[in-house]
Amino acid sequence: MSPLEVRGLRKRYGELEVVCGVDLEIAAGECFGLLGPNGAGKTTTLKLCLGLIDPDAGEIRLLGNEVPARARQARARVGVVPQFDSLDPDFSVAENLVVYGRYFGLKDREIEPRIPLLLAFAGLAGRAGAKIQTLSGGMKRRLTLARALVNDPQLLFMDEPTTGLDPQARHLIWERLRQLTLEGRTLLLTTHFMEEAERLCARVAIMDHGRIIVQGSPRELIARHIESQVVEVHGPGIEAWSARAASLALRTERAGETIFCYASDVEPVLATLRGQAELVYLHRPANLEDVFLKLTGRDLRD
Repeated sequence: MSPLEVRGLRKRYGELEVVCGVDLEIAAGECFGLLGPNGAGKTTTLKLCLGLIDPDAGEIRLLGNEVPARARQARARVGVVPQFDSLDPDFSVAENLVVYGRYFGLKDREIEPRIPLLLAFAGLAGRAGAKIQTLSGGMKRRLTLARALVNDPQLLFMDEPTTGLDPQARHLIWERLRQLTLEGRTLLLTTHFMEEAERLCARVAIMDHGRIIVQGSPRELIARHIESQVVEVHGPGIEAWSARAASLALRTERAGETIFCYASDVEPVLATLRGQAELVYLHRPANLEDVFLKLTGRDLRD
């Protein structure tokens, strides 16, 4: 049985339909990424799947339960890492875990033996008595992840779990999320970090304007939708160089003062750059971010 199945999901606010016929199915034990620009409908989709808001149309089965009819029963076996931390500053680290566990009907005697394990998992061993105000941003985010595990969930919903973290904290959380999938838990992740999705997710769906536009593994999407090599070029003289590069019949995109050249063989591009001391360039393999920008555009979303 799939932990989450969604068919024909729709949600409208006034004249604006923010989720437009979404279909999703997540396999047990996989990390699935839901990607999209701001306003694409990702967070609304998560709220619908959790039964926090009611859909206008569609079917949702969460851990075998129909949502929203049996959303409360389903959420008893789900962990949630929200986009913004909601830790209680009046309680200590351990008290935050105990109070959260009570929301699931757990007794203190059930929660307390788990606290050392959860804090060790989050890299917070020895911090049980610390007040929330004394924790760094990375510590708070890791505590929020530990809190989501209090009820020993089968499925975790994580809305941008590493936003605002430094590289060290982000890598630690990545390692912990890999550990959870090795334990057999299922993860549904939204993120704006394409590197994060490429590293962690077995499959991803890219969402835009309320619709799923592609689904597949990161490697499949890169192979299917983008040329294999990229050269990024910027610097004085870029205009004259770009006219020359266009004659090579490449696919190029421009973002500000940077030109992105996409091709299976970029040697002709690199040849035009040799000896051009005023131009700065980077040659790299294509990645998931290239796919994302090709499919959703480079325009800023607010």
